[in-house]
Amino acid sequence: MKKKLTRFDLQEMRDKDEKAVWLTAYDFTTAQLAEEAGMDMLLVGDSLGMAVYGYAGTVPVTMDQCIYHTEAVRRGAANTFIIGDMPFGAYQSGIEDACRNAVRFYKEASVDCIKLEGGTRVAPIIKAISDGGMLVMGHIGLTPQSSSAQGGFRAQGRTADSARAIIEDARAVYEAGAFAVLVEGVPPEVTQAIIREIPIPVYGIGAGDCHGQVMICSDILGLFQAFTPKFVKRYGNMAEEFSKIFKAYIDDVRTGAFPGEEHVYRMIDGEANKL
Repeated sequence: MKKKLTRFDLQEMRDKDEKAVWLTAYDFTTAQLAEEAGMDMLLVGDSLGMAVYGYAGTVPVTMDQCIYHTEAVRRGAANTFIIGDMPFGAYQSGIEDACRNAVRFYKEASVDCIKLEGGTRVAPIIKAISDGGMLVMGHIGLTPQSSSAQGGFRAQGRTADSARAIIEDARAVYEAGAFAVLVEGVPPEVTQAIIREIPIPVYGIGAGDCHGQVMICSDILGLFQAFTPKFVKRYGNMAEEFSKIFKAYIDDVRTGAFPGEEHVYRMIDGEANKL
């Protein structure tokens, strides 16, 4: 049976320069397959807004939606470290709401930690959740929930001044009690400065080499068709495979090739005549 990692295991991996590999998951089957493959962590990201619900961004995603999908992922990956992503509106209204929603993730979906976006501005919220005995992962750099304030989905920290602000965010997140931080959409030089600055695991998505990587599941599978970020490596083209399978199924049904004799249940001998 796969051993579920703890925060101490993840810290030890960081100290030994062993890479942690994680992925987003939104359903039971994907979580089950990811655990069987040996994934270190699974993030039930608010990216489900685009990947599952077809929203234009992450802002419409609700706490109930996040809880619903996290419950399914936990059932599929009982022995994997699960991260619940706090959606927009779950913590922006204040510390009390933030703690209440973090507790919901723990009580209703059995997460191992929660993740929220922001640096210095959310440090008091991170501290309050951490003081409540819950693990918090920070998320800095490109923060999709506030992308409109950042000028869209674009790389951050490309100037010295903006890079310095991101490094300050990392320090604030660490000092507030986060056990790890995710850095998104920043140059690798900034990521390396953060790694030198704070002693906790620094994970990346579009941030170069660090203590581990996370990718959106539908991106690496080649399922998400709207766009492909520069930092994504596709490991397959499942959209094409799905299309082939769907077309073959349509053809079989329309030509009468499916269902065949091997796909039907026959009545017990003699029972058809009685009927």
